[in-house]
Amino acid sequence: MEIVPPDAAEYYARVRSCVTLYGMKEKIDLLIRNIGQLCTVPAHDSGPQRGSRLGDLGIVEHAALALHEGVIVAIGPDSDLNETYSRGMTLDAGGMLVTPGLVDPHTHLIWAGDRAGEFEQRIAGATYQQIMAAGGGINRTVQQTRAASLDVLIEQAKARLNTMLAHGTTTVECKTGYGLNTKTEVAMLNAVALLDMEHPMDLVPTFLGAHAVPPEFAGNTEGYVQLIIEEMLPAVAAWWDENWPGTLFSDVFCEVGAFDLDQTRRILEAAKTYGMALKIHVDEFESLGGAKLAADLNAVSADHIVVTPEADIKALAQSDTIAVALPPTPFGLAHRDYTPARQFLEAGAALAIATDCNPGTAWNENMQLVMALAARYLRLTPAQALAAATINAAYAISQGDRVGSLEVGKQGDVVIWGVPSYPHLSYRFGSNLAQTVIKRGQVVYSARWGGTF
Repeated sequence: MEIVPPDAAEYYARVRSCVTLYGMKEKIDLLIRNIGQLCTVPAHDSGPQRGSRLGDLGIVEHAALALHEGVIVAIGPDSDLNETYSRGMTLDAGGMLVTPGLVDPHTHLIWAGDRAGEFEQRIAGATYQQIMAAGGGINRTVQQTRAASLDVLIEQAKARLNTMLAHGTTTVECKTGYGLNTKTEVAMLNAVALLDMEHPMDLVPTFLGAHAVPPEFAGNTEGYVQLIIEEMLPAVAAWWDENWPGTLFSDVFCEVGAFDLDQTRRILEAAKTYGMALKIHVDEFESLGGAKLAADLNAVSADHIVVTPEADIKALAQSDTIAVALPPTPFGLAHRDYTPARQFLEAGAALAIATDCNPGTAWNENMQLVMALAARYLRLTPAQALAAATINAAYAISQGDRVGSLEVGKQGDVVIWGVPSYPHLSYRFGSNLAQTVIKRGQVVYSARWGGTF
């Protein structure tokens, strides 16, 4: 279903059955009351929750939440806020759980086509690396994405965004990386910017020209690295200057069959000269030292971190780099090894989780499923999984000062769940538990009213 911001008349018509309008007391736009359990998930020392402190949910029982002009202005006991704030609308949470909007800090959202045939190949025994070597994998999606128009890229990505929003995600990182030439990579950035303008969700762009070596550079990885450094990065920097007001990330897939450690370093150091923030795909299949490089370069995040050695785990833990686990990927590949999350936490690292939504290994738009997988395979507690999917995920895309927690002064991104307490978000899976999703103080999804609008 198409998502468009509702006009006032349509909005009030939809919500009149469960919204009460009052006269003015204190000036607010929305009061969410009758919250059974409110998880505020606070930042720690103006940063992510680290190590053994991950899982601080800042729970307030029998609470209410007041929002004005898209910003949280008050949090407290339901009886106190209901007495003080009465202008505008009051939304009854029905005694259910309320949390911050979920944040997805690692996706490959913009692509065309699918790779369902490769899924059958993997089930029959082919490995990810074998499929790539035979011309499939990322390069198959590159072929389809290069052939697609900008309108097609936007249309297909919008459908995925709508699903994310309906499942409680309100902020999402979006990588390029299925163009692998300057023209298509910039087109993918244009798609992200246009979707950010027209969709309720906040999108955060990442340039991932170093996702794979395209077919025209087969056997000449070094030539492609030079193209990224000498042509793509200047073009992307120019696009950023003209089209995007916020942070732009640059990322590299540091892995056997993609880019080695030296190539990764040179690409990221070049991106840094343009002011781009850094991310790195590391240690998904083999460790090349990418996690240590992420810490050395002060990257915002190091992602995948499945086979990260102990020394590199300690290096990440001693840095400001967020460790981002992507449990849908080994699940999608039917692998046994997942991110050793307990080791990261014991070392004192800041850990986040994400979908890795992509057409090859993890076509999943649902952060609820990520929390369920994180509890089972990363051995996170439900509280830790929720914090990793909200406040820490926000810091993994440099958005922790705006979103990821319910704190006065932050953006009013809120989810009302159809469950009474937070353990249900990891305990249950296979159905959508999101009841109402609020973005910047406006209801943008409601299961009760029939979906997204």
